[in-house]
Amino acid sequence: MLTVVKVGGAVADSPSELARLARAVAAMPGERVLVHGGGAEITRWQERLELQVCWHEGRRVTTPEAMKVTAMVLSGWVNKRVAAALIGAGEAAVGVSGEDGGLMRAARREGGRLGEVGEVEDVDPRTVRALLEAGMLPVVSPVSRGPDGTPLNVNADEAAIALAVGLGAKRLLLVSDVPGILVDGSPLGRISGSGASDVLERAVVKGGMALKLRQAVDAARAGVEVRIGDRRLLADPAAGTRVVPDARTEVAS
Repeated sequence: MLTVVKVGGAVADSPSELARLARAVAAMPGERVLVHGGGAEITRWQERLELQVCWHEGRRVTTPEAMKVTAMVLSGWVNKRVAAALIGAGEAAVGVSGEDGGLMRAARREGGRLGEVGEVEDVDPRTVRALLEAGMLPVVSPVSRGPDGTPLNVNADEAAIALAVGLGAKRLLLVSDVPGILVDGSPLGRISGSGASDVLERAVVKGGMALKLRQAVDAARAGVEVRIGDRRLLADPAAGTRVVPDARTEVAS
C-alpha cells in the first residue's frame, strides 16, 4: 500500500518535533512518499533579504527574486533537513523536488497574476517509482518545472494531491496542527464533497484550511482515501477527518 504524507514546513523548525515525525513515518507500514512545505521559512528569508511578502486570497505572490529564495529554501534547506531526520530514523530517504526528472510539470496560476506560482498539470512518476522500487523513501519539495523550464512555486497540499493521484496512491494524509476539519470546535469524522461545499459557503472553514479542504475533495473524487488532521494520522488510521466523494457527513464523537 502506497501512502503519500504531506507535512507543513513548520515541523522542520523544531528538531525534536521533526525527529518525532520521522520516527512516526518510519513506523508506518507499506511504501511512503513524503511531501513538505516551508512557507514560514520562506517568509523569514524574504524578510532577511528585504523582499516584500505579498498574499492574494490565501496564496503567496512570488516574484522572480522571491522564487530564487523559495527554491533555495524548499528544495535545499528544508528538503535536506527532512530527509536527514528520516535517515536518522532508519529510512533510506532521498530528497528531490518536483523539477527533478520532470516529476511535476506546472503552468502559471491565473495566467501569471501571482507571479512565479504554479498549478500542477502533469505528473511523471518514474523518478519516485524508481526510488520506491529501490527501497527508498522519497522526500519531495513542491517546487515544480514551469513551461519554460524555470521553477514555479506550487502549494504543497496541491503537489501532494497531484502526486497521490499520479502515483495511484491508496492514501493521502494531510498533516497539519489541528485534529481535523473543525465545526463548532469539534472535528468532523467524515465529510463529503457536498458537505465541504456547505461549510465553505458558510465560511465555517477559512484560509489555508479552506484551500486544503477543496483540494482534498478533488483527490477523493479521483479515488484516493484522504484524511486531514494532526500527527496522530500517522499512527491511527481512524484519526482526523476523512474526505469522501459521497454525500455523507458525520461528526466525530
